[in-house]
Amino acid sequence: MSAELLDRPPAVAESTPREKRRVLLAAFSGTTIEWYDFYLYGTAAALIFNVQFFPSESAFASTIASYASLGVGFLARPLGGIIAGHLGDRIGRKSLLVASLLLMGVASFFIGLVPNYAAIGWWAAAALVFLRLVQGLAAGAEWGGSALLSVEHAPAHRRGLFGSFTQIGSAAGMLLATGAFVVVQSLTTDEQFAAFGWRIPFLFSVVLVVIGLWIRLGVRDAPEFRQLKDSGRTERTPVAVILTQHWRPLLITIAQRIAQNSIYFLITVYVLSYLVDTHGDSQAGVQAVMIASAVGILTTPFWGWLSDTLGRKPVTVFGYVAIAAFVWVFFASLSGDSLVLLPLLVILGMNVAHDAVYGPQAAWFAEQFPVEVRYSGVSMGYQIGSVIGGGIMPMVAALLFQLGGGTPWLICAYVTFISIISLTATLLARDVRGGELRAARAAQH
Repeated sequence: MSAELLDRPPAVAESTPREKRRVLLAAFSGTTIEWYDFYLYGTAAALIFNVQFFPSESAFASTIASYASLGVGFLARPLGGIIAGHLGDRIGRKSLLVASLLLMGVASFFIGLVPNYAAIGWWAAAALVFLRLVQGLAAGAEWGGSALLSVEHAPAHRRGLFGSFTQIGSAAGMLLATGAFVVVQSLTTDEQFAAFGWRIPFLFSVVLVVIGLWIRLGVRDAPEFRQLKDSGRTERTPVAVILTQHWRPLLITIAQRIAQNSIYFLITVYVLSYLVDTHGDSQAGVQAVMIASAVGILTTPFWGWLSDTLGRKPVTVFGYVAIAAFVWVFFASLSGDSLVLLPLLVILGMNVAHDAVYGPQAAWFAEQFPVEVRYSGVSMGYQIGSVIGGGIMPMVAALLFQLGGGTPWLICAYVTFISIISLTATLLARDVRGGELRAARAAQH
């Protein structure tokens, strides 16, 4: 059954151990660099862009505008995913991964050079939004290719673990992004940070991109895809095939993505400004996210491995139930005066609840689509879900906080509601690995 769903013919040769190691390194390092660039913007949007690029008489309006510019990048991600999916299903995964990394690096570098509002007025905001759109296109192309490169090179019983190396890049990228801001903040005064310090992490991205390109240029597409391409069986219009023949798994992957991405951006972006507003602290949240990101380098592959051992569905169900419960405990704890438990709370939210969903996600999404349209399928599902989930979450949370009279309980209710949507999709999804495990147990008896 799993061979049919994954369209993995027995005659396809497996990658060599050396190829597998290089692919895992490329998936981890390249995705880390791309997410470093992408997450830099989120941290800066919470800490500095509101006053640097969107000044107004209302601090709330400036914050909403800053978060709206963050969301613009998510709006571009489905387009990036569609373009990359179409090309990646026709010419290969590796080529698109090299292009996306280069595009992301150029956009991030120029963000570090854009003059602020005081220098050129609203042209500054326009330039920032344009570069964020470019970042979104690059991010939309990145995830699907990286996930498939690692999963398609994996042994059948280790797809969850191999796929998690793409997912680790998210935690490592956030660690680098928040770490860069912590280092710069510690070495500069508030005035220096506002004047030029925030630009340093963006400019540094060019160094990381060069490293990532060197690693990625040394990998090949998996034998499974190379055989498909050599036989001339690639789809001419993979997006159309997805929409007409594989719309059910597409809808399921979109819905599965919503709550996972929402809780991530709630914790890593919105809470940073929430703590400034409620506790006057601009560093505690960044430091807590940095700690959890470091822990995520270990927990993400653990959950991917556990999904190989137990099946994707039970692990993901646990994650969504945990997200729905966690958000209430989280904000109840933040209502007190002390933030001493903040790192532990963020670890519970990100490394237990969130990572239980995110760790197996690359493998599970790939298992929903046949190889000839897989790049298009996983990219569209992942990126559309990202728009509905994470892209608008900081802005939605800020609005719900205002509507709730300065209390977070509407935010909690919203996260619980979307968790139920994602949980329902999880229960409806096909669990290829679970079927393999059940068949193996039956064969033993």
